[in-house]
Amino acid sequence: MKEIMSLFGTLLGFFQGNNWQMFLMWIIGGVLIYLAIKKEMEPTLLLPIGFGAILMNFPGVVKHVCQCGFETMDLTLEKCVECGGEFTQKLGGIAEPLETLYHAGIASELFPLILFIGIGAMIDFGPLLSNPKLMIFGAAAQFGIFFTMCMASVFFPDFRDFASIAVIGAADGPTSIVVANTLGSKYVGAITVAAYSYMALVPIIQPPVIKFLTTEKERKIRMPYKPANVSKTTKILFPIIISIVACAFAPGAGSLIGFLMFGNLIRECGVLDSISETAQKVLANLITIFLGITIAFNMTASQFLNFETLLIMGLGLIAFIVDTAGGVLFGKLYNIFAKEKINPMIGAAGISAFPMAGRIVNKLGLEADNQNFLLMHSIGVNVSGQIASVIAGALILNIFVPML
Repeated sequence: MKEIMSLFGTLLGFFQGNNWQMFLMWIIGGVLIYLAIKKEMEPTLLLPIGFGAILMNFPGVVKHVCQCGFETMDLTLEKCVECGGEFTQKLGGIAEPLETLYHAGIASELFPLILFIGIGAMIDFGPLLSNPKLMIFGAAAQFGIFFTMCMASVFFPDFRDFASIAVIGAADGPTSIVVANTLGSKYVGAITVAAYSYMALVPIIQPPVIKFLTTEKERKIRMPYKPANVSKTTKILFPIIISIVACAFAPGAGSLIGFLMFGNLIRECGVLDSISETAQKVLANLITIFLGITIAFNMTASQFLNFETLLIMGLGLIAFIVDTAGGVLFGKLYNIFAKEKINPMIGAAGISAFPMAGRIVNKLGLEADNQNFLLMHSIGVNVSGQIASVIAGALILNIFVPML
């Protein structure tokens, strides 16, 4: 009985103060783990984020320490209750190695750039090169970035913050990290969490928006795939030319577009097959796992459960919804003038979440008509969105970096 009472007392003590917020973060972490395992939604990303969120929310992981020696785990306190002095943050437990990983991999932008090599090696630009007009749909789906920038500027007057928050709409975690770090936003952690969380939740966010904006008749529109004979030389030259053009007109895209296209060049050159396979599977998965667990460094209750972070999460959700809507509505507009109708759903694949967005459009097409295969078209739009999102991020850097 004493043991039970002691355990009850320990649990009661845990929920004193703001520890209930830690418990809420456990629930959030548990939901992410559930989605990763049960729903198989980006498990390499959601599983480490969810597990890391749980580990980062225990008493003692983060403390406030004053010069007078007073320590508290109540991170909402602004002044020391003993002497009124300023607090400094002290990390313990899992937070210390995660902080090291954060500064080495995310703050330095190392993880995003290496991940882009793996993503580039996964991408087959063949469908896009077979039908280059698909690029316009990738561009249209970036509207959410600039719409969100206008909204964010109302709540976050500092251009370093509202411009960085807007890039969540790129649906591209690496681009969000690079832009936020380069501009020096103080909300890098929240922006990173929002970008990667919503990327993984695309299968939940996109279908309702697409169905709301399209009729069943539109979802049934078939698009026969007519693959053009894209030569190996064309596929090799494409990443080189894109890198040159992007770096010439948007220098801020140099690192991201360069690493992405370098990965694709590894894939297409034909003499580095083993390296290409390693980049696509081992490298991409390993970096994604490290990235996920490191992102959790910013998911302490004090950092995550506050108005600014929740507002950023809300703006990020709006950005994803507007991106999806922009792509679909552009597809509907295109059909007004086009002789050969396209399925407007493919516009939603223009967000950068590769290859999830392309697969979702194909799935919705098959739900409407079990012979309606849209995968090659949606993937073509999806890979063009990958390029467009990086260029959009670079344009934002070109606009705001001179103001620093």
